[in-house]
Amino acid sequence: MFFDPLWLLMIAPAILLAIWAQGRVQSAYHRATQVPCSLTGAEAARLLLDSQGLHDVGIEETQGFLSDHYDPTQRVLRLSPGVYRGRNMAAAGIAAHEAGHAFQHAEQYAPLVLRNLAVPLASVGGNFGFWIVILGALMSSMALVWAGIVLFGAVVVFQLINLPVEFDASARAKRHLAVLGLADGEQLEAVDDVLSAAAWTYVAATLQAILTLLYFVLRFGGLGRSDD
Repeated sequence: MFFDPLWLLMIAPAILLAIWAQGRVQSAYHRATQVPCSLTGAEAARLLLDSQGLHDVGIEETQGFLSDHYDPTQRVLRLSPGVYRGRNMAAAGIAAHEAGHAFQHAEQYAPLVLRNLAVPLASVGGNFGFWIVILGALMSSMALVWAGIVLFGAVVVFQLINLPVEFDASARAKRHLAVLGLADGEQLEAVDDVLSAAAWTYVAATLQAILTLLYFVLRFGGLGRSDD
């Protein structure tokens, strides 16, 4: 029950994709830090936000490596030190991506609205869905098994909604950097390299959620056998 070779076999493609994607992110980020930008990531984000009239959206420095995110509840971009202070296209591209989420929020971009609505249930499903499935299997309770499967299904829904949100934020970032004259030629290529690499991490997370859900259905969904 604690280790099932079928589980490893089924999610292996997602694990391999995630490892490859993380390696690509690290490599792309390092290359892009070698391409200079006239502004820091924080300054670039501020310019992009102000260009869209989002003067009330704050920008704060936060700890961690590539821990950058947009907080819609506080209306603030939180940028990691390397992005907040960096004068390179890696910093500018990542900061612009987070600004893209602020643009989405301001215009109530439908997939972002749906993603925000899905967060609470996805959080519960991610934290408890697996254990409810296991508990149901141990108790031979199909009701509990399916309750856990449905809960974990919320994680899959969240990840599927998250893909267009992240892709759109990256597209907005590249477009606005070009329009404002902050990037062209080699600079835009560096930004595209970083954001495209990051996109693969979202794809890997989505694939892992889907394959995990499929494993639960195949392994437990139709079973009530005592030898399991």
